[in-house]
Amino acid sequence: MTDIKTADTSDTRLSRANGEGTSVVARPDQAPTARAEDVPALLDHGRTLCTPVLREAVSRLAAPMDAVSAYHFGWTDAQGNPTNADSGKAVRPALALLSARAAGAPASVGVPGGVAVELVHNFSLLHDDLMDRDETRRHRATVWTVFGPAQAILVGDAMFALANEILLEAPGHGTASAVDAGRAVHRLTVATRKLIDGQAQDLSFEHRDRVSVEECLEMEGNKTGALLAVSASIGAVLAGMDDTDADALERYGYHLGLAFQAVDDLLGIWGDTEVTGKPNFGDLRARKKSLPVSAALAEDGKASRRLAELLADPEGRGDEDEEQLAVRAALIEEAGGRAWTADEARRQHSTALAALDEVAMPTEVRAQFAALAEFVVVRER
Repeated sequence: MTDIKTADTSDTRLSRANGEGTSVVARPDQAPTARAEDVPALLDHGRTLCTPVLREAVSRLAAPMDAVSAYHFGWTDAQGNPTNADSGKAVRPALALLSARAAGAPASVGVPGGVAVELVHNFSLLHDDLMDRDETRRHRATVWTVFGPAQAILVGDAMFALANEILLEAPGHGTASAVDAGRAVHRLTVATRKLIDGQAQDLSFEHRDRVSVEECLEMEGNKTGALLAVSASIGAVLAGMDDTDADALERYGYHLGLAFQAVDDLLGIWGDTEVTGKPNFGDLRARKKSLPVSAALAEDGKASRRLAELLADPEGRGDEDEEQLAVRAALIEEAGGRAWTADEARRQHSTALAALDEVAMPTEVRAQFAALAEFVVVRER
């Protein structure tokens, strides 16, 4: 682990107050590797190609699971009326389509992969919200609070099943060979198992007073890195890319996932709830041992030791008020946990970009992969 007392953060400055600046992790001094304005177009393109197929897949579910899914995706309100609610960033479908282009195929070849990873991602969100008792997501009430825990579990399970169904149907639509569809299913299934491993690790950490930075990175690599890794390769696999190059794309996605989660960990403590759509200090209230917390505890100075005492105190566990949580956030920052995590996001970002050098692909596609990577670490939600 980098020494958090001496970590160089000269290129990774922090937005010091909620709502100030452009992001929790600011841009480095050097110019970005690709234009930031490319990213909204990439995300919109992914939604345009994948959403109709995603909607068709969801419509296969028995009532009321189809309606619950539509609410979760932001297509309807709780009464079933059409809405234009936030459906998420759609980074994973965009990566799937981009990876198909990296293999020299049209983006459309990656659509089954984009839909599949989006279904698995939302399966995990439905279950995570219930397990974490989160009441809001994307500025709306979570599914379990509106339709009940049973529906959140059932709909999540159904989405996972649909993901594999969509991939295995790809050969019938002429978008992939049966062999490549099978390869894609295998990669997605392995990634999902790792994702579940990561969630189990995350839950277990809440009952421990200390978690090392190494343990935290392993958990986040499973919980977030694994699915972004397969997102960055699944379209290429469907297009017939060999395993060596697909593995390199997965390394890009894996380290991108670690960068993504590092930023999420910062937002989970210091993000503006009006922007993130999540409760203030949500991760601290749940006593999550996220990267900022783990890094702060590892510093072992005065602020670190005081933070450790507060986290170990069973009194009022889970019922801390805003003032108490703000004190903990300040201690994490004083101990260097915030700065170290911001720096780690940039280190993982650089490692992700280096993996792209192992794969021959069109220059434009490489630049768009880089633009998506920049987007992941320069965001407010």
